[in-house]
Amino acid sequence: MLWRSGISRFSGVCWLVLALTACSTVPVVTGGHYSKLARSHLYALQQWSLDGRLALNAKKDSWSANMAWRHDSGREQIKLSGPLGQGAAVIRLTRDRVVIDRGGKDVQSSTNPEQFIAQQLGMVVPIHSLRHWVVGLPEPGVAFFETEGGFKQGQWLVAYKEMQPVDNQLMPRKIIVTNDEIRLKVMIDQWNINDTKPK
Repeated sequence: MLWRSGISRFSGVCWLVLALTACSTVPVVTGGHYSKLARSHLYALQQWSLDGRLALNAKKDSWSANMAWRHDSGREQIKLSGPLGQGAAVIRLTRDRVVIDRGGKDVQSSTNPEQFIAQQLGMVVPIHSLRHWVVGLPEPGVAFFETEGGFKQGQWLVAYKEMQPVDNQLMPRKIIVTNDEIRLKVMIDQWNINDTKPK
């Protein structure tokens, strides 16, 4: 039994080492000074997708989920595995409409996206702003000021803790978004971007 237990522990260590080695193949850039000017050409990016994880923490509630986000010319599709009830939920979002599909006949919609999502989650998430923040940009048309590692826009502080190279661009990997009530962490494991050349 001791021998088998030792083999089991050894196998577990091997798998851990392999997992860490696999993760370390993605180059990560930490720290550094944020510059909107250096990233402004990304406003013209029409299509992108990302896969990662999302964690929300508030004073009375918290949750985390796997996230797959697809952006195409002003339309967002966000698949969250975990929150918003049982199983996965798909959020389809435009500027003035949101649809939440939990599968089957459980589909709800609203013409007030941010208020509706806040009701579903039990906390405010700046979903329209987040569409720009995940790319590393402030929401256009809304006042902001740059900080050492990101920017402050409205009541939200956006900090880019880690970046990663993607198709000759430096894209966010770890983002922390906070205000007085909520802490939102986004970890992006994989990016797929198109048309990233300056216009």
